[in-house]
Amino acid sequence: MKKIGILNQPISSVIAGLGHKDALVVADAGLPIPQETQRIDLALVKGVPSLLDTLRAVLTEMAVERAIVAEEMLETSPDVYEAIKGLLGDVSIESVPHSAFKDLTGSARAVIRTGEFTPYANIVLVAGVVF
Repeated sequence: MKKIGILNQPISSVIAGLGHKDALVVADAGLPIPQETQRIDLALVKGVPSLLDTLRAVLTEMAVERAIVAEEMLETSPDVYEAIKGLLGDVSIESVPHSAFKDLTGSARAVIRTGEFTPYANIVLVAGVVF
């Protein structure tokens, strides 16, 4: 049994297999996920787990070079955006229209679906390197 870090096997496996520039999405409960993209469904009930709790766990194991959010998040869900900025620290965050954001999910290695019900509470994490 794994002793520390992310215990969820699919998430742990995806993170371990990421290469530089690969993308991993942490999404709210409503983001459409393309058929060809791996879905890791954590959604249990409304709000559980939250996007921020899931992101916090992922960031303990993943080297992130940059992040992408929908520009609609900045206006519609500014508290989530500010919390994300706090978790990411010096990592740059780009914003794109939500339609473009949804297109990015097709090239992601996986989408982690949370129980988050906040509008536009989705983030693409682009893998960095640790050296």
